Amino acid sequence: MRYMIMVRSTERSRARWETLSDEQRGAFGEAHWALSADLRRSGVLVSSAGLGDPADARAVTVRDGRTAVSDGPFAEAKEYLAGFYLVEVPGLEDALAVAARVPDAAFEDVIVQPVYVP
Repeated sequence: MRYMIMVRSTERSRARWETLSDEQRGAFGEAHWALSADLRRSGVLVSSAGLGDPADARAVTVRDGRTAVSDGPFAEAKEYLAGFYLVEVPGLEDALAVAARVPDAAFEDVIVQPVYVP
């Protein structure tokens, strides 16, 4: 079963980030790289990535055959998707165990949601 493990950026997580030293920030990033590498070695990682600045996001809608593009959905949001891990594991408990290893889980909720693949 595939699960999307979503890492969010919130006011609380950004406030926590501001308290970290440069060394701690570097270690935090390295912990994400190490987790991805470990999941890849174990064969459960489908994909993972950090997402770019929400200010660079765009929202696309199509109405009456016309495409409209506007600034991303996060323009005024206090919370946004910062990154993800897409894993393929036997079940929910395994996905929850992976989510518990995401460095952000120490100070912010990490969301686990099933992915339905046709």
